Amino acid sequence: MKLICIIKYVPNVDNFNYDFENNTLIRDNIRLMLNADDACAVAYALKVKEKYPEASIEVVTMAPSSVVPHLEDLIRLGVDKAVILSDRTFSGSDTYVTSKILSRYLSKQKFDCILTGTNAVDGDTSHVPAQIAEWLGLDQISGVVDISDINKKSATIVVDKEDASICYEISMPGIISLTRESKYELPYVQKGDMNKEVKSQILMLNANDLNFKKKEVGIEGSLTQVANTYTKHFHKRDKKLVKANDEGVETVFKFLKEKGLIK
Repeated sequence: MKLICIIKYVPNVDNFNYDFENNTLIRDNIRLMLNADDACAVAYALKVKEKYPEASIEVVTMAPSSVVPHLEDLIRLGVDKAVILSDRTFSGSDTYVTSKILSRYLSKQKFDCILTGTNAVDGDTSHVPAQIAEWLGLDQISGVVDISDINKKSATIVVDKEDASICYEISMPGIISLTRESKYELPYVQKGDMNKEVKSQILMLNANDLNFKKKEVGIEGSLTQVANTYTKHFHKRDKKLVKANDEGVETVFKFLKEKGLIK
């Protein structure tokens, strides 16, 4: 069984820069961390490999070359191959273009299941997994908190809704998108593997390798673009307690009238 994990490295929320002219995150020379939902996807893949040693795991990410040390640690945990899709022209790609780039690579690969996270903390649109599924013609489901069984034909999964937990069966190959509520956790790299040489297991591909023209990717190829950004401000409002008597009713009436809520 071959599992491909689509992962994303996101800026540390305490330390990132923003390009206010183009309304995009600046991902170069900043500290990146593995998105929490995506970490659960890799953690589950490692559990499958632990149970079925013949299984292979590949991780794929769109990211700058600065993520190489992070990918090396994933390989030291048991991942077999890491692929970085990286090019200056990819900068500013919206979810449509991002999914197109990832799908261009995935369409040339053989796999039994694609594992992803559901949300990314730097965007939170949840678009990309479903868009990849559309490009590749696969079934996909988000919000997965448990995978109770998986094989080359199907997987049994649990999705948490607001008022219920629902069990589904999804055909393979398909795309399963986990959430951090799944509780699948990455182990630590063993001390003996910390300096293990794994660079040969990392492949980097650019726009030319994937046969993309500049106008097809990045901001130029995107169908959507962030129009504006602003810092959210919180204001502490004054609180006034009134009694349930004539005076209190009069106070509330005046307040509502001042706000234009009643005439």
